[in-house]
Amino acid sequence: MTAPEPQTPDASDGGPKGLAADIAQTIGTLLTQTAEMSQAAKPDDTQEIQAITDAMIRLFVGAPLRSDGQLTVKALAEEAGLRRNKLTHKHTGMKDLFYALVKTLDRPAVPAQRHAQDDDLKRRHSELWATHQQLRREASQMARVIHVLEVENRQLREQAANAPGKVHYQNVESRG
Repeated sequence: MTAPEPQTPDASDGGPKGLAADIAQTIGTLLTQTAEMSQAAKPDDTQEIQAITDAMIRLFVGAPLRSDGQLTVKALAEEAGLRRNKLTHKHTGMKDLFYALVKTLDRPAVPAQRHAQDDDLKRRHSELWATHQQLRREASQMARVIHVLEVENRQLREQAANAPGKVHYQNVESRG
């Protein structure tokens, strides 16, 4: 009572999606065989498990027939030609398997080159932060210098206005 292998696009492309499709196919075949051997299983269970397995494989290899190709339970149910509650209530193990395989696809491998890039970005961030802090200190110092010059300018203007030989000056701010 061996279940026939599903006719799907080549799932063994060596990539993470191909690996996920291979895992789904293997587990789906085992579940189908178990359902066939179990006397409590209904004939529909075997067909549903096989349909879900085939749908998983098609979604993982990127060749959906009936759905939008998203890696969601809704798309899996559409792809399998089943109502969604079959996955959420009856075949919860298949749903959990699907979520686990999707999660492994979402987690990219971090090679050594990426670690080097991360280290380089952290170093660059530290340099930029130090430059930022230095510029803030310089801006604060320049603001103090400008304030002192404004105070001195105001004092000189007041002295010039009160001086006996009145000196006329032009207001720089009023020129336009």
